[in-house]
Parts: sequence; C-alpha cells; structure tokens
Amino acid sequence: MEGRPTILVIDDEASFRASLAETLLSQGYVMRSATCRGDACDTIFASPPDLVILGTITPRGDAFALHKWIRETEPFKAVPMIVIDAPPERQSIAGWRIYEGLRMEAEDYLAKPVDPAALLPRITKLLDRTTSRVRVLIVDDHALVREGISALLSLQHDMQVVGMAENGREALAKLAELHPDVVVMDLRMPDMNGLDATREICREPRHAQVLMLSQYDDEENVLASKKAGAWDLIPKKNASIHLVSAIRAAGQAA
Repeated sequence: MEGRPTILVIDDEASFRASLAETLLSQGYVMRSATCRGDACDTIFASPPDLVILGTITPRGDAFALHKWIRETEPFKAVPMIVIDAPPERQSIAGWRIYEGLRMEAEDYLAKPVDPAALLPRITKLLDRTTSRVRVLIVDDHALVREGISALLSLQHDMQVVGMAENGREALAKLAELHPDVVVMDLRMPDMNGLDATREICREPRHAQVLMLSQYDDEENVLASKKAGAWDLIPKKNASIHLVSAIRAAGQAA
C-alpha cells in the first residue's frame, strides 16, 4: 500500500459510499470512510488523507462545521476537498444552507446524484496538484525499525515511503526502480553497511540525499557519515523528534 493516495469519504448514505469504494479501489486509491462528524475527525487524526470527499451527513449543518474544522486545523487545512451536496430537490432540508455555501472553501462542488466514474478526473487533477511529496526509501536490518519509521512518515502529508530495504546492497538494487529523493540509512547493517552504500549512492551526479541513522552520534560516526556523502546523521534515540524535519530539509536539496 506504500505510495497510494488516501481518500476519505464522509457520507451517511451506505449506497453512495459503496459505489465510491468500488470505483476508487479499482483505480488503486486507498479509501477511508466516515458517517458523521465525530468519526470523520477521529479518522483524519488517525490516518491523514490526501483528499477529502465531503458528502451529506446529519444533522444538517454538520458538513459545514466539519469543513470549517478541517480548514482551520493543522496539518489538515491544505488537504483538497470536494463537497458533494444533497440533490437539488432536498437541499432545502438536507443540503448546505445559503450562508454556508458562501463561506465554502472547497476545490470542487457537486450535487447528488454523482457518477463515481465522473469524479475520477477531478480527483486525479487535485492530487497531481497538491501531493508533491518527498519520496523516501528506508534502509535498516531490523523490521521493527523500518515499520516504525514508515508509520511516522505516513502521518506526514508531504512525505511518501516508496520502499524499504534490509541492507545497503538491497537499497542500491532498489534505487533505479524507486527513484527516492531521500534515503534513510542505518549505519551498521550486514552484507553492506550504510557507509559503503552511501558512497555508492553519492558517486552519481544527481543522487538521492542520504540521512544516516546510528545508535551513537559520536564525532567519529558523524565525520565518517559526512565523508561518505551523507546529508546528516540522526541518532536513533532522537529519530522521532528530528527525523521528519531532517527529511524535509534533505528533500528540498535533492
């Protein structure tokens, strides 16, 4: 599931959610769903989406309140949104009120009934415009470390884990296929360690930036990492604090 955009569909009509799910999943998107404002807020915090489709929910006015909360809450305020209102004949009792519509900050607006297939070009256009993300390859011989870093980065809207590797040799084999912007590389690994792999990566004129991870941040490891061509060395004990900002900085230089 790495690298697939996540779309959150918020609507209390089961048939509408089901029809969207069939279409979105067939196109390779990851779909999450919610049926009310509270569930939607919980879902957004647990798994930040790349795009929100905000349909009809009850009570009337909750869709606008949720829309307003998303637009005012970091880090979700920049997430693109498609609003799908009630059918014209029901808008006076179940749709957006006039004053709510005037304050709408959505990238697109439609009214039911909506053909899910007709949404696809709109979704593609919005995702292409807003999801320019740093592509990250994670290299560590411990599965728990790889999964932990992946989970941390999955919460960042501007980052995409494109792959993982168990050692430097496997990482080099995946570079040409995955084209990462940043490689998060463990210093000590069997088969090929991080320093040797980093030297190979940095021999190329246009190469991914390497962030070295180490249990120790002593001067010897820092100097060895820099000499190999790494962008920086991050101690594993501080990875959850400094890794995200370091990836952003390295991604801008890639």
